[in-house]
Amino acid sequence: MLRDFAAIDFETANEYPSSVCSVGIVVVRNGTISDKFYSLIQPEPNYYSYGNSRIHGLTAEDTDNAKVFPKVWEQVIPLIEGLPLVAHNKGFDEACLKAVFRTYQMDYPDYVFYCTLAESRRQLKYLPNHQLHTVAEDCGFILENHHNALADAEACAEIALQLL
Repeated sequence: MLRDFAAIDFETANEYPSSVCSVGIVVVRNGTISDKFYSLIQPEPNYYSYGNSRIHGLTAEDTDNAKVFPKVWEQVIPLIEGLPLVAHNKGFDEACLKAVFRTYQMDYPDYVFYCTLAESRRQLKYLPNHQLHTVAEDCGFILENHHNALADAEACAEIALQLL
């Protein structure tokens, strides 16, 4: 059973995976949430697609004065050091992380990622779908403020504690 990890969720400003505009992280140690982190991020490229804003509610006005990714990630590194990362649909969040590292020419440290989406599909075959809010509810966690990166990371952490 996975007892130490960091659940992570990104929201993006547009169709580019490097355009992360917010990040939420929930650190779990010994099976208990020990820390939470949320930050807005100035996206790169720095523009918002209507569809993305409609999903998460963020616009350029929200992130015009936000830090760029490398500055935000400096705050994240000590929180997640030595921990595997967990995401609901790791393909998306891992692609975003790799893309933004490439964009800023940062050395990617080969983070280990686990996926609660894949695990829910394996273990919870009876669910009508495996969307984050559906799986979270089945695990006893009501996801309010869906598509807020921290709220989604919290839901992912709760799912991971039960399924991983």
